Amino acid sequence: MAKIQRALLSVFDKTGLIPFAQALAASGVEILSTGGTAKVLREHGVMVSDLSAFTEFPEMLDGRVKTLHPKIHGGLLYLRGNATHEAAARKHHIKPIDLVVVNLYPFAQTVARPEVTLAEAIENIDIGGPSMLRSGAKNHQSVTVVMDPMDYPEVAGQILATGDTTPELRCRLAAKVFTETAAYDGQIAAYLTKTFGLEQMLAESSLPTPPAAGDPWPAILRANLPLAKELRYGENPHQRAALYGNFDAFFQQLHGKELSYNNILDLTAAAALAAEFAEFPPTLAIFKHTNPCGVGQGATLREAWEKALATDRQAPFGGIIAVNRTLDLPCAEAVADIFSEVIVAPDFTKEALALLQKKKNLRLIKSLRPGSEPGMELRSVGAASWLAQEPDVKNMESAVWRLAAKRPPTEAERQAMMFGWLIAKHVKSNAIVFTAADRTLGIGAGQMSRMDAARLAVEKARQAGLSLEGSAVCSDAFFPFADGLVVAAKAGSTAAIQPGGSVRDEEVIAAADEHGMAMAFTGARHFRH
Repeated sequence: MAKIQRALLSVFDKTGLIPFAQALAASGVEILSTGGTAKVLREHGVMVSDLSAFTEFPEMLDGRVKTLHPKIHGGLLYLRGNATHEAAARKHHIKPIDLVVVNLYPFAQTVARPEVTLAEAIENIDIGGPSMLRSGAKNHQSVTVVMDPMDYPEVAGQILATGDTTPELRCRLAAKVFTETAAYDGQIAAYLTKTFGLEQMLAESSLPTPPAAGDPWPAILRANLPLAKELRYGENPHQRAALYGNFDAFFQQLHGKELSYNNILDLTAAAALAAEFAEFPPTLAIFKHTNPCGVGQGATLREAWEKALATDRQAPFGGIIAVNRTLDLPCAEAVADIFSEVIVAPDFTKEALALLQKKKNLRLIKSLRPGSEPGMELRSVGAASWLAQEPDVKNMESAVWRLAAKRPPTEAERQAMMFGWLIAKHVKSNAIVFTAADRTLGIGAGQMSRMDAARLAVEKARQAGLSLEGSAVCSDAFFPFADGLVVAAKAGSTAAIQPGGSVRDEEVIAAADEHGMAMAFTGARHFRH
């Protein structure tokens, strides 16, 4: 087994450096170093050779050029045992460098400082460090690369025991280098893109798009997501949290205290529903815990507000309001009567903004890019694993519905079915939504059975004093049994819309016919977990 003869140490983070270097010296490894690293090593009695003596070329340009030299990269990259490479190394007096220990300038920490200048940021872009790491990692058959002080004990232990590292360790460390340097480049790209005013480009390129139909999913998923901000806490005060990505390219906060983790979850869910109605008359949705608790539509936003609020007059307290139009003064006067956490709108009139800004705890958010956005939907599932899927952008027009029951829907029923179908897509499964053509009447969200969801929606309508006579019942997935549909029929619903596809579809259709209900199958399910 070949032994490590020569190591290059150049680190910004000096954590664990001295005992590691002492272990290398005890193993007879020649240590090359630069600047501050060499100074610290000498102060602790570790023998060091200056890199400039090794390359026979001085540092220059304020240290910008010191490791970008053929004797460095040649020593890292040449293939040991390759006759041509060995001959070139001898001809040009290139000695092997078997171990490179480098960590990078703290770019992310630098640009996180509020007072940082562009010049400071640029100076903290490490060039030589990533270059050496990548050269060494490419030649990991012979070169060990270390950039994380947490790996020092394992590397030092192997060198002290055998004089070298195992191929398995070198492979693992090489993969780590390419992962970390890719992330480092992503941090730089994110900062410069934002600094140079190119947020739209960043927003469109941060997340990979789902593959086209028939194409394979990428073998490795990479998402360059810059740290947007640290949050006060997560879902609960004992949980730390942060926001990553390009949130500010989609939403602009106009007023109010800092958004919380839960605010962000809720407002993005509410904005997504409002975007479904971008081409519809004025529409307003009230959300609580990422579920709509009332949606209304009218000639004005104030009228839409009254209809949405009528669905549930208790849940909206401390909720999120989203609209599909510029929020005007009459609507602002109405919504100001209750406490809300966030209002999100495409814009606000000056008068509405002036009124709502009197509420210091109310966050006012301008939605900058309404509509569906490109990119995969990602969700952490623990165990260092992520789920990726296409966004659910499928909406079925009534022209392609399959009418399953004997009686076709009336025009009023068809409009109620269409209105409710768009909303059911945004309600947590199991989801049942009762609607008229322009308002929700009862919503059952997140229940363990579809019949429970139907019963809850009926009870919510009863509590609100709303009649379900002539309503449409909308289900995000098929009715697995007739019982849920029967609950809706007995409550007064005369039309149903659902995906269909159950093995008991005929039983459900028979129940609809028995109760004189119209029913449409969309063929598209909208589970939401």
